[in-house]
Formats: sequence, structure tokens, C-alpha cells
Amino acid sequence: MKKTKIFTFLLTALLAGLTACQATSNPKQITPGQEITMSKAVLLDKIKGGWAGQTIGCTYGGPTEFKFNGTMIQDYVPLEWPDGIVKWYYENSPGLYDDVYMDLTFVDVFDRLGLDAPVDSFAMTFATAGYMLWHANQAARYNILQGIMPPASGHWLNNPHADDIDYQIEADYAGLMSPGMPNVASEISDKIGHIMNYGDGWYGGVYVGAMYSLAFVSDDMEFVVAEALKTIPAESRLYQCINDVIGWHKQYPDDWKSTWFECERKWSEDVGCPDGVFVPFNIDAVINCAYIVIGLLYGEKDFYRTIEISTRCGQDSDCNPASSGGILGAMLGYSKIPERWMKNLREVEDMDFAYTAISLNKTYGMGFEQALQVIERNGGKVGAEDVTIIYQSPEPVRYEKAFEGMYPVKKPGINRQIGEVGEFAFEGTGVVFRGNVNAGDKSYVAKVEMYIDGALAETANLPASFTQRRHELFWKYQLPKGKHTVTFKWLNPTSDANIRFGEAVVYDDAAGAKKLY
Repeated sequence: MKKTKIFTFLLTALLAGLTACQATSNPKQITPGQEITMSKAVLLDKIKGGWAGQTIGCTYGGPTEFKFNGTMIQDYVPLEWPDGIVKWYYENSPGLYDDVYMDLTFVDVFDRLGLDAPVDSFAMTFATAGYMLWHANQAARYNILQGIMPPASGHWLNNPHADDIDYQIEADYAGLMSPGMPNVASEISDKIGHIMNYGDGWYGGVYVGAMYSLAFVSDDMEFVVAEALKTIPAESRLYQCINDVIGWHKQYPDDWKSTWFECERKWSEDVGCPDGVFVPFNIDAVINCAYIVIGLLYGEKDFYRTIEISTRCGQDSDCNPASSGGILGAMLGYSKIPERWMKNLREVEDMDFAYTAISLNKTYGMGFEQALQVIERNGGKVGAEDVTIIYQSPEPVRYEKAFEGMYPVKKPGINRQIGEVGEFAFEGTGVVFRGNVNAGDKSYVAKVEMYIDGALAETANLPASFTQRRHELFWKYQLPKGKHTVTFKWLNPTSDANIRFGEAVVYDDAAGAKKLY
């Protein structure tokens, strides 16, 4: 379909005030291969609802992001929605929408290069974009710019943040372009999600994409949450955590806080992210995905209640309500998101997101076109007024686990410049060194060698540029169990630069971890 026709259709749908129809009346009776027909107007309404809900949820939780770590946001703490708040963030703090414009990076590649765009196109577009990144995304960007391409760029041996939330907050597009086809969403996520994540970090995105996909064909939130979980291997931490949340929801149907407490007690441990080990801060996909699901289940399809609960769970409290708000928005449809929320959103729908030339209104059209293409490619039909989707029953993706056998045992401070570090000694099976490079010339790239037990382990390029930086200075996993010494040699020192080592994270195997207790 040509873009001019799409925009004509968008205008027609808007002027007609079209609203979403009822989803499948008895979703538990959907069978694999079943044909599900809906009008193009309903399909568009749901796609718009997903993008709108994500943007609203992100804005709502923005003021509390990582200000409540390891604690819920108590009821007496006001969560406000003043007039003009979305436009204010667009104009004053546009980086809030990193999860949205990261989605749009991939949407744009599909738009330019088609559904068969190679993974390298997504990777290079993402790696060379002007926006700032953190955690798994930044680690992957550095890897790609250094020639380590997907899926190696997201693998935990190359990326200490492989289990972090990054792809989970960016996978919305995969579900929104795959209505009723969760396995197609998983295929898309397999290719793109491994750019920056692995294991549970990847599973978070697969699961979110599947929930979006199923929200097109079911208006039963409990069904969507449980059915989408079938895309995740049962032996994974993410599956087990979300399965627990579903069970605790049944045990405490009117008390989301009890489910939150159970999650904190059992699932709040983070072993991978060097920033989150031994501190309340937790950007791990597993616990934050639980907060998405708590909002969806206890929100009972009330938009305000859904994003409020996901926000009050804390930690990444803008991205989690963005995901729950987007999934519910796709289920309800754009036309059924209450006016309280839409009033602020409409002020920005023609404004481009930062670092893009794409507005929400343009996103709606691009997403609609891509969904039509995916429907046709997977056996469905696109008619003049309706589409017919061939429903897919969710199937599990392959099992993979990051940080196998790695247990953090110490996080000693170093707080020295590279010339003062000398010999760092530790006992265990792995180590990560946190720190940064500072230079007046931001194009400067330090070249540093790391020696472990006297043998050269790596020669690394360490850019001073914040957007090109290596998130951690050095790391090495899967070392022989025992005592090790690490030294560093700066090959191209300059008086205008310094390399500061902040702290180390030391890992051991299970036996080494247990001996500390």
C-alpha cells in the first residue's frame, strides 16, 4: 500500500471517529490457525493505542525513575499529571523517551529497507545514532563500533549488561507490527533483541512483544499475560518469576502490594549488571518485567490504575508503566484511552521525538503499514476495509542463560587513576572493572592493555566520548577458580586525559559464594 493511501486512510479514520470493536469474546477458545477478522479501522486504532499508551505511561512515571529502588512508592506520594506535561518533557527533557525513540530506530529501518532488512542495518543505525545510551544498549553500541556484531554484541561474555532491561523497553514495535502473531514477534525479537541482550534480558523483550501481539485479539488481560508467557522457556528465571506473579495474583487478588513484597523477597537479586550488584538499584529485566505484569493484572484494564501500579512498584518506574500502558492501550484502542490522558498527548502528536524525524502521527502510519505487510506475509489477507489474521498459538523460544555459574562475592572500591592501580589481586572466577576516561579532546581514544596473571588478556580501545564510551573499562568471566592478579598498561598516555578506576565486581562459583556466609 502506498504511503499516500495510508495517510488518506488515517485522515478518514480520524474524521469518522472510528472506535475499536470488541476483541475475541472467549479468548481461551482461540485455536492455532484460526482466522480472526477485524476492520482496518480497528487495527489502526489498536496500533495507535499501543504507541499512545507507551508514551503516556513513560511520561507519567518519568519524575520517579530510579528514585525508589527496592521500595514501592507509597500511596501518600503524589503522582501528578498536570496540563502540558508531555509537551514539557518533549521540549525540556526529551531523553525521557529513550524507550520510544529506540523503538522508532527499528521501525524506521523496517520502513526504509523492508521486512527483510538485515540485522546489521538495525545494528549500525542504532550504534551510530546521536542519542545517549546506557547499560546493555551502550555496551552493544561500543561492541558494534569496535566490530563485534550481533548476536555477539549482546552476548553476556561481551556485554556485562546482557540481563538488563534494555530490549524489554524497546520491543513494543515487534508486537505492534505482529497482531495476533506472537511467534512472528518472537522471530523479530530474536534478530534485533540480540543486538543488546541475551538470556533473561532478551526474554523480557520477547514476552512484552508477545503481550502486545495478543492484545490485538483478546480483551482478557489474564489470558494475555499467561498465554504470552508460553513464548518463554519454563526453565528461565523470567518465566519462573512471571509465573509466580500470576500465582500470587490469584492468592492476593485485591492486594498488589503483597505480590510486590513476594517479588522483592524472591526475585530482586541481580548478579549481572555491575551498577546493580550489592545495591538497591535494579535494572534487571526480570524484576522490572514483574512490575509490568503486576500493573496489568491488578489494573483490571483501568488505564489509570494500570500505569499507577506499575509506577508505584519503583525501580525503572517510567519504562515499566510505558510497557503496561502500551499493552493496555493496544487492547483498548486509542479511541478508548480516557480523555484525561489524551488531552496532553494530542499537544505533541505532530512533534518529532528527539534524535528522530518521526512524530507519533507518523509512527501510527508507519506501524499500520508494517502490520499490514506482516499480516499478508504470514497467510492473512488485507482487503479494502478489513484484514484477516491467522492466529498463532505462542511457542517457546530457545533457552539461553547469561552469567551461568557466576556469583558476585565482592565489590571493592579502587578509586584511583590508572597509574596508581598497580596490581589488583582477587580470588574467584571473574572480575569487572568500572570507571571512565576523561579528556579535553572528546575524540581521544585511550589504548590500554589488561594482563591477568602476567598474560595479556585484552587490548582495549577506550573512547573519551560519552556516546562511544565503553560502559565498563574491562571485564573477564570464566577464569579458572583461584587467586588472580590484574595489571594495566596505558599505551598512548597524554597529559590531557586520565583513566579513573572506580570499583571492581568480583565473581566466584557457587562454592566460593557460599563460603562467605
